Amino acid sequence: MPAAASPAPSDLALKRRARKTYRELVEAYPYAVPELDFSNPFELLVATVLSAQTTDVRVNAITPALFARFPDAQAMASADPGALEEIIRPTGFYRAKAKNLLALAQRLVDSHGGQVPPRLADLVKLPGVGRKTANVVLGNAFGVPGITVDTHFGRLAQRFGWTQETDPVKVEHAVGDLFEKRDWTMLSHVVVFHGRRVCHARKPACGACPVAHLCPSFGVGEPEPVAARKLLKYELAPGRQELLELMRAGRTRRELRAMGYGLDA
Repeated sequence: MPAAASPAPSDLALKRRARKTYRELVEAYPYAVPELDFSNPFELLVATVLSAQTTDVRVNAITPALFARFPDAQAMASADPGALEEIIRPTGFYRAKAKNLLALAQRLVDSHGGQVPPRLADLVKLPGVGRKTANVVLGNAFGVPGITVDTHFGRLAQRFGWTQETDPVKVEHAVGDLFEKRDWTMLSHVVVFHGRRVCHARKPACGACPVAHLCPSFGVGEPEPVAARKLLKYELAPGRQELLELMRAGRTRRELRAMGYGLDA
């Protein structure tokens, strides 16, 4: 039986460049974590559903009151729709989101004993939950590697030349083939963080990009460093500065998880 064919040089070169880009993004953003605040899988699932069409900062502003009133699936399943809508109103599309949360919580109670299932196949069957939300929950609440393809990730995957696919599921699979599975969750964090801070949709800050030397799209934005630095518009959400300082002081991710920070393994 003939030996399996080796990857074409172009494919191998792409994989090497992609992995080097990832390593340098991790060096640039060692503190990249989910911006949503959560203390258990249910809270992360609900917060991720709420984050659609709004900012994580806005979601974090309302979830303390939300989870104080409805701390688990059982409580949320029996919530008064009007009361739920009023709490989540600042996140936008609150009627549709409330409807999804009520149906989601009821499904958790009816089909999963009130617990968030740790499997992709089960998560995507929940009302209001797609692959993106499921991968966020799997990677950050259960330590199951997953690639979260949001608008930032999809945009950067194309700019980095990792794939020309535009369908999120196809992007997920194409990019996943370039990296070790254990790196998928952190890959999602650093790419999204970079997309929010540097590699913007309309005018990326190319001259301030830590991976510009690896990017085939360098120059689509502002190439001059001083001008590019003025375009940096994303900083850590409130409460993350302390995490950044701890990481700069040498705390490991394992230590930070033990201290209660929602970091992936």
